Amino acid sequence: MTLVEPGAPTAIGGQPEPTGAEDMGEARPLRADVWKRFRRNHLAIAGLIFLILLVLAAIFAPWITSYSITERSTSYRTGPSSAHWFGTDAIGRDVYTRVVYGARVSLKIGFVATFLLVTIGVVLGAISGFFGGGIDTLITRVIDIFLAIPYIVLAVAIASVFGRSENAVILVLGLTGWLALARIVRASFLSLKNLEYTEAATALGFSRNRIMARHILPNALQPIIVYGTISVGAVILSEAALSFLNVGPQDPTPAWGLMVAQGKGSLSNAPHLLFFPGAAIFLTVLAFVFIGDGLRDALDPKLK
Repeated sequence: MTLVEPGAPTAIGGQPEPTGAEDMGEARPLRADVWKRFRRNHLAIAGLIFLILLVLAAIFAPWITSYSITERSTSYRTGPSSAHWFGTDAIGRDVYTRVVYGARVSLKIGFVATFLLVTIGVVLGAISGFFGGGIDTLITRVIDIFLAIPYIVLAVAIASVFGRSENAVILVLGLTGWLALARIVRASFLSLKNLEYTEAATALGFSRNRIMARHILPNALQPIIVYGTISVGAVILSEAALSFLNVGPQDPTPAWGLMVAQGKGSLSNAPHLLFFPGAAIFLTVLAFVFIGDGLRDALDPKLK
């Protein structure tokens, strides 16, 4: 008969637990562990707070601004004042109002275009990496051809076909931004499809679609999540560049890049026309970079 010391931890069935088991905490879900590591990154938290405030400003824009995006005053190119916090533009419109409403345009384009490019990149990258052979060669060559064309030239060419509306810009950026992600996903699938759990799933007779979606893809999500987060900021920056080149959304749409393009000629006598929309672009892109960097560290099992 085995004697158990009073107060010693016991497992099911009355058997004593291994020595040191009392020091082991309960297993936490992965999302709790990821959040704990993410919140240690102060820059990532700052970026997340700024992004939340930006989203709230975009949603409640009619309640935090006193003007509409097309309303004009009798003051032209005036600097910041109590009546117009960010000043007015060349035709008397309130710059603060247009910057706040511009958050709607940039966030819509950023999130929707990123969803489109992530979907295309993940699907083609997964097919290329998992099946290999001729399919892999074909997709890889297509990616190489598009990567050989300067990005801005390709975007301008597509924009000239689809037009200059917000939806057209989403299509342009979604159809040209998936190339790098497809290569990342392809590399992940090439390494993961040869591991033991994938071979076991194949031996059990699971379909290829099930193996790709339920066994390989969840283990390849880390680079996809990080790349997708950073891509939102990159898409917003690309939209600003297209607007600056006059192939993005057109006036009176309050696009930040268009506002920068309109204000570049007034830098000496009205710098506020360039500074405030430029600062909005800079801070938004920086916030997504910080969040992406924080997610990269939080999702890295080596840093656990």
